[in-house]
Order: sequence, then structure tokens, then C-alpha cells
Amino acid sequence: MTKTAAFEAGVSAALANEALQHALADVPAGFVAGRARQKAALPEFEGLRRTARDIRDHTLAHLDAYLEEFERNAVSAGSTVHWAATADEAREVVLSICRAAGARTIAKSKSMVSEEIALNAALEAQAMEVVETDLGEYLIQLRGERPSHIIAPAIHLRAGDVADEFRLRHDHLDASRDLATPEVMVAEARSVLREKFLAADVGITGANFLVAETGSAIIVTNEGNADLTMSLPKVHIVLTTIDKLVPTLADAWPLLRLLARSATGQAFTAYTTIVTGPRRPEDDAGPQSCHVILLDNGRSELLQSEFRPILRCIRCGACMNHCPVYCAIGGHAYDSVYPGPIGAVLTPALAGVGEAGHLAQASTFCGRCEEVCPVEIPLVSMLRGWREQAFAASDDWRSRTFLRAWVQLAKRPRAYGLAARIAAAILSALAGAKGILRRLPFGERWTRQRDFPAPQGTTFQDLWKRRERDEGPAP
Repeated sequence: MTKTAAFEAGVSAALANEALQHALADVPAGFVAGRARQKAALPEFEGLRRTARDIRDHTLAHLDAYLEEFERNAVSAGSTVHWAATADEAREVVLSICRAAGARTIAKSKSMVSEEIALNAALEAQAMEVVETDLGEYLIQLRGERPSHIIAPAIHLRAGDVADEFRLRHDHLDASRDLATPEVMVAEARSVLREKFLAADVGITGANFLVAETGSAIIVTNEGNADLTMSLPKVHIVLTTIDKLVPTLADAWPLLRLLARSATGQAFTAYTTIVTGPRRPEDDAGPQSCHVILLDNGRSELLQSEFRPILRCIRCGACMNHCPVYCAIGGHAYDSVYPGPIGAVLTPALAGVGEAGHLAQASTFCGRCEEVCPVEIPLVSMLRGWREQAFAASDDWRSRTFLRAWVQLAKRPRAYGLAARIAAAILSALAGAKGILRRLPFGERWTRQRDFPAPQGTTFQDLWKRRERDEGPAP
């Protein structure tokens, strides 16, 4: 089965999954409504978006200099900085650090980069226990799934799914215990994970931002799990990509003000932690060593391409929350680490258009993703760019034949006008008195999930000619 066919099968399965559809129905009432409230309460919201865009563009334009500055300051603060060109190199760096530490148990905070490089599987292959400590990540780890959302990995699950999973996996607890409320289930997860925090030899986190000025990593969570992951084990690894840089702490502030508002509808996350190197002699707690792994994995090539603006992304997930396609099929249908509009642009850049170019088709081009992006990424134009590349690389003779015929027709205005009038008349006759097409000839995919409105009245060209006749040529 081709990647495109697999995607279409995944979409069909998602649309037929009633439990998933119920779970996705909560997105507008949660994240979308929350962002709308925060935007209304912050008069400078749109101005902040422009500021954030400019900060990200400036950083990307001078990324080499800021990376060198970050390395100098991080090393000065006691961290060890590692450079990884590929996913393989990043995995090997993590493995070597864990082997040197004699690690048997590894605690992880949520990190999309670790998903990108399939880190957990590599660690487990070396007989190391890896424990996801973010509640959503912990749930999908128990289920053997990928995250279905950047900020809410288990958004596809309902409370009953969680209770069933806990009864199956936490078999050392009383089988008759009450798991009727979210509060009880969260308390159970906390009790299980607390033992893992205390046993961990190495803690791995991502980073929302890296600060060149100080050599710091900024990590935001709502559960505090990242703080325990980085402070209790003797070794802390920050795994992130080279595009996460900001020049100064002051530059991080506008981005942080937008991040939670755009992501979860909060004014700020519950925990925003700035970590700069390992513990110092005067510190009461913290890791004995801190390693920062800077992964490229295709970002340098992106910097030189037309898709460079995608590197502005601050991983808020707002584009997913507002995307009618994502909210209909969820994240797993994309079969990609990064789902939704951001994934449809980023994944072809990382995996190649032949492998993932089909994801750009998962868009209505309605523009909502672009409208809500806190750093104003032009997602629609980049999705169009990937569609063009995917089409150029395809061998779809049917589409090519149709487009050639359309081009020849469009070059002949009289023939085009006649064809448009004939097509409109036929579609209107098929629709009948209700004016709705329940099945569109040669367009069954359009009408499989929705009715199609039939043309009403005459054509645009005829209306324009009538206007010129009645009112004279336009000035």
C-alpha cells in the first residue's frame, strides 16, 4: 500500500470511529474558545504576533552566530554541548551519555524531538527503562501509540479509555479501586510516576526555547514533571533542534506570552523553568551534569528553502486546534510525528516529498491555521508549494490529462463560456428543486461526506456582460 493510500485508509477509519469523533468534538469548546478569550482580553495580542514573527525571523537569519553564542555561554555555565546532524547521531549521543552514567531507568519529559528521532525504541533496545512523565505521553506510551497532538498527546482518549488502561497496566493495585473521576486517575498516575522519578538515573527534556545570551533552556509545562525530570536524576539531557534559539531572555518574553494563550487558552503555563547548566556548589538540588544536544536533521536545508518560515514555529498547536481537517480525523490518521497543518508542511521537508507530499492534500485552504498562528507562518502558501512539488513528482496521468484539457479550454474564452453554461445547466437539472447535489458526477469524494450546492442562475461572465450593458464599462 502506498503512503497516499495508507493515509486515505487512515482518514476513512478516523471518520468512522465514533469514540474519536466524540473526543475531537471537545476541541472547539476547549482550546479554541480559550484562545479566543485570551485574545479578547489582551489588546496587544496582534502586535505581539508581529513582534514574535520578527524575533523568529531575525534569529533564523543569524542562526549560525546565535548558535555559537549559545554554545559559548552554555559551556561557560557548565553544560556540555553536542552537535548532531542526523537522527542517528542524536540517538548515539544520548545512548553514549546514558551508558557512561550506567543508566537503567530514564525519566522523560514531553519532547516532540525525541519522537522525531524514535529515541525511546533505541534506549529500550539497550535494556534501559524509559518512562514518559507527562500524563498524556505516559498514557500513549502505555498504549504503544504516537502522540495525536503536539501539546495534548492523548487528546483522542476519553476518561473511560484512561480508566481501562490503568486497570490493565497498573495490575499491582487493587482491582476494585474507584477510577470514576479524573482527579482519582491523576492521583494514581502521580503515585506510580513518583517512584520512577526517584529511581531515574538520567532525565531527558526538550526545550521550548534556547537563550543564546545565557546558554539557558526554557521549558514550560502544566504538570511540573519537567522540573522533577531535570532536577532529581544525576544527569540531565536537553534534546532540542537548532531552530529553538532566541537571542536574549527579553526576546523570549513575547513568545512566552503568546505560547500558552495560543495553545491552551491560558495566560501562562503553570511552570516556566529556566535551566542554565548543572547544579552549583551552593545549590540544594539539581543534576551533577547537564548535556545539550542540538539536532539539525534537515533544518539547515530548510533555512535555504522557500519553506524557511516553518522554522518560526513555537509548537503551540493552534493550527491543529482550528483546522477543520485535523478536528475531523485527529492526529493518528496523518501517520506522522507532526500532524495537522504544521505537520503537513514540516514532514515533507524532513522526510521528502515522495514520502510525505500527500499530507499537503489534507487541507481545505480555509486559512484558519495561518490566521491563528502566533508567529504568522504562511502555512497556506507553503501547503500549496508542497502540492505543486508533489504533483510535479507524481505519475497521475488522469489529473494531468484533465488539467491539460482545462488549460486548452481556458485559453479559448468563447469555448470556456459555452462549456460553463452547459455544465451549470446540467448540474442544476441534476440537483432539482432543492438545489443540492447528493452525488456529484466524477466527484464522489466531494459528496461522500457532504452535500454539494448546485450552480444557481447564470454564469459570472454573463452577469458581467449584463452589468456592462446596463451600467457601462467599469472605470
